[in-house]
Amino acid sequence: MNLTLSNPTAPVPDVADDGVWLACIECGWTGPPFDQIRYRCPDCDGLLEVRYDDHPTFDDFGERGPKRGVWRYADALPVDSGVSIEEGDTPLYEVPTIEDEVGVSALRVKHEGMNPTGSFKDRGMTLGVRVAQKLGVSRLACASTGNTSAALACYGARAGSEVLVLLPAGKVAAGKVAQASLHGARILEVDGNFDDCLDVVSDLADRGEAYLLNSLNPFRLEGQKTIGLEILEGFRDQTGELPDRIVLPVGNAGNTSALFKAFRELVAAGELAPEEVPTLTGVQAEGAAPMVEAIEEGADEVRRWDEVETVATAIRIGYPVNAPKALPAIRETGGTAVAVSDGEITDAQRALARDGVGVEPASAASVAGLRTLRESGEISADERVVCLTTGHLLKDPDAAAAAGVEPEPVPADTDDVLSLLSR
Repeated sequence: MNLTLSNPTAPVPDVADDGVWLACIECGWTGPPFDQIRYRCPDCDGLLEVRYDDHPTFDDFGERGPKRGVWRYADALPVDSGVSIEEGDTPLYEVPTIEDEVGVSALRVKHEGMNPTGSFKDRGMTLGVRVAQKLGVSRLACASTGNTSAALACYGARAGSEVLVLLPAGKVAAGKVAQASLHGARILEVDGNFDDCLDVVSDLADRGEAYLLNSLNPFRLEGQKTIGLEILEGFRDQTGELPDRIVLPVGNAGNTSALFKAFRELVAAGELAPEEVPTLTGVQAEGAAPMVEAIEEGADEVRRWDEVETVATAIRIGYPVNAPKALPAIRETGGTAVAVSDGEITDAQRALARDGVGVEPASAASVAGLRTLRESGEISADERVVCLTTGHLLKDPDAAAAAGVEPEPVPADTDDVLSLLSR
């Protein structure tokens, strides 16, 4: 396994601030992290990555106790504290029915829907909003399919910052819009899709009108890499071994990129051998699968899909901004990417519910992808697998209701109830 791309072990440049700096994954440019706002490389427009002069091991994080969640891993992050609502430390569930059905050695579900606002986005926002404070920014902004807007609105409110969110009109689940609304964000409904929203909010950020907190922001992904750290620790605690593979939904491909970075840093620290790095496997909906297309065609770039549609609204994205980081993450760990139908996603959502795990449709894509890849033989029976689920069932109550059973009307009479139950 080759883990050399964008290697985090480069010498510490003169621009480092307390051992932290920014680096371009394309041309190698380096710059200080907090002297000004940067989202892309000033030389080549490539994606930026946060780098460190030191890479801690799990022993450095200490015993799990009073300090849990994202900020237990502060030694691996660019700032030592965040605007926190106790995010992270999410469950790693056993799902025995699905494990037996798909036939793998061990299966766990990392349920990020158990974060404060109900999705993994909280991990990035606790860090991103803190960096915004450090940079002296007051207005925070994002484009969103729903979960980013909910998290930013919540953490922005906690920080006392103005929050602006751009949503594709009529394309965001009601639960997510309600969260952003209640937390006091200014919500603009754009006549276009998510990628159009991101174009506009990126332009606003470039004009200095707001601080962008989509996953184009390299600090967002630093918070999200703690998912990978928790998966390794939790899986080893439960099974005595490390997982062979992590299967995850792909929208903007931030989690794929963030987990790969976490594992590369553990390799640099001597905590993991390169061959111990889990295989990263991405899953997209058939109606929004540009990453899958690029993997299947062996392309170095993704083609923008202008028309995207799927029941999995959280991954209804046609141009994943983190593709330049995520494509190497999949390829260098020996992984792949697969597209699944909306029907397969809904079936997986029901299967997770039968094992007691309630998720929104995009989350269930990981289990749908696992099923597909087991059937094709891409994933073998002896593998230890973690499926990442990214959002809570109540994020999209309409989809949950459609996937569930219909309520049955009955008169307010015990005999009528018993009669109905006997049918």
